[in-house]
Amino acid sequence: MATRGVNKPRSLPPYPEMILKAIEALNEENGSNKTTISKYIESTYGGLPEGHKALLNVHLAKMRDSGELVFWKNNYTIRDPHAPPRRGRGRPPKPKDPPSPGNIITPSRPRGRPPKDPNEPPRTPKSKTSGGSGRPRGRPRKMARPSGGFDSPPPSVVVGGSPSGRGRGRPPKMKGPLADISVEQ
Repeated sequence: MATRGVNKPRSLPPYPEMILKAIEALNEENGSNKTTISKYIESTYGGLPEGHKALLNVHLAKMRDSGELVFWKNNYTIRDPHAPPRRGRGRPPKPKDPPSPGNIITPSRPRGRPPKDPNEPPRTPKSKTSGGSGRPRGRPRKMARPSGGFDSPPPSVVVGGSPSGRGRGRPPKMKGPLADISVEQ
């Protein structure tokens, strides 16, 4: 009788192990990108599962998040324990000072206007008082252009337009009479 081990495909090492071996073997200066890692694994191990690219993406992300790999400028490198951490873009965050044990931290005030006290009686609205000059507030109304000389009476306030009967703004475009166009043959 034949054993089942003959037709059984050879077992693959776990993906994190294959990824680390690929990065070490490629030994690129700035690290290896996803495509070169994938090509190395395909050429070395062969017989990979159908979703190889998806599995590779998942394992690279896990290894990057756990700190095994460093992702910098679209390349993956193995973390050097003696290297200082690389800074990302932008301004670095300010270091937080630990609070001294004697300080009592009070909760900060909430944003916005504090709510009204339901037990307090409502306020009466303030009455409007004039400034004492007797004039109304704001810009004075536009006066009509004087038509006479210095001896004429003062002009009156114009409400609906100018005294000459012309409205405000640009006058409408006048259309001339249409010429009859006849087609002769």
